[in-house]
Amino acid sequence: MDVADGLLAVDGGLVNYAGPASKFPGQPAHAHGGEQQRILLPGLVDLHCHGALGSDFSGGSLDGARSAARYLHSRGTTTLLASLVTATPDDLFRNLEALRTLTNEGLVAGAHLEGPFLSQEQCGAHDPALLLEPDAALMARLLDASGPHLVSVTLAAELSGAVKLAEMLAVRGIIPSLGHTAADVSTAAAFLEAAAAGLAAPSNPTGRVRPTVTHLFNAMPSFHHRSPGPVAASLSAARAGNAVVELIADGVHLAPETVKLVFELVGAENIALVTDSMAATGLQAGHYRLGAMAVTVEGGEARVDGSGAIAGGTATLLDVVRAAVAAGVTLQEATTAASAVPASVLGLSGQVGDLREGMHADVVVVDEDLQLAGVLRRGEWATPPAWGT
Repeated sequence: MDVADGLLAVDGGLVNYAGPASKFPGQPAHAHGGEQQRILLPGLVDLHCHGALGSDFSGGSLDGARSAARYLHSRGTTTLLASLVTATPDDLFRNLEALRTLTNEGLVAGAHLEGPFLSQEQCGAHDPALLLEPDAALMARLLDASGPHLVSVTLAAELSGAVKLAEMLAVRGIIPSLGHTAADVSTAAAFLEAAAAGLAAPSNPTGRVRPTVTHLFNAMPSFHHRSPGPVAASLSAARAGNAVVELIADGVHLAPETVKLVFELVGAENIALVTDSMAATGLQAGHYRLGAMAVTVEGGEARVDGSGAIAGGTATLLDVVRAAVAAGVTLQEATTAASAVPASVLGLSGQVGDLREGMHADVVVVDEDLQLAGVLRRGEWATPPAWGT
């Protein structure tokens, strides 16, 4: 909803009015704003982030994970999945149990496993020595460790057993995500079709109905006119409304022209802007870790020591929204792809991702240059407003 003279009223952590100020019934008990023009955006929703403020969700520190989540909240990402990189099974069990705690505390919306069932050829910043073939018995143990809080799993479609594993997850409401894959176009398309069919099963109680594509273009073969690969399959599925493609539109992972083109091809309603943020987010250049991999950050780019592979992002989701707008995407489109669409992917459209009566009072306040001026999460200020309270 785009309202020029808008007013948002909050009570008990929920929105109880969103609309023109002239139609608000009564007088607000406490008014905030100031004289400068402000824009109210829904709290942003990130489907793919690994950490921030020096901590990695795969690092094994519960306090560090809490610190990372709270920092991301303060920068406008009021709902997030905590992503884990490939690790040993024992480390994955431990980290999933920690994220179970964070989910129960309301700091994250669940866990995303990015690995270990990924392509050796397209491993990116994942340790190739730790990658595994799809294993239903191991997946069952990972589900036990996570409880009901595992939300998404990235899989390479071409691996033996990947489609069956995707179907096993989907019927439980766990989102299969195509990624870190060397699949050809038909294999990728069949994977996404099977994942969507599984999510449509009556046994899925979650409201999650569309598979995703993990950071489209990154960690997969480039589109080629004689070998279109997973990029073509993903764009086709998204254009048909049968999948949501992630875009890391931070100015590092994708050219701005690519970002704008994907919005034009498939529409904002089929795109989720993500950060793939790692421990350096919110900090300076230097040396960090992403799971088992040593990473150096210079000029906002995170690269694996030795291989030079991009090792996640250092931008916040509000930074990504700003970069998408600079690329030629409208603010409404960028906001939709960073809030309403990922909320729908999570099955949370009635709670987050929009500013409507009855929804969580998650609000990102920005100025006309889209610079942060305040963040309200669940009705409490995660970042105090620039004009004071």
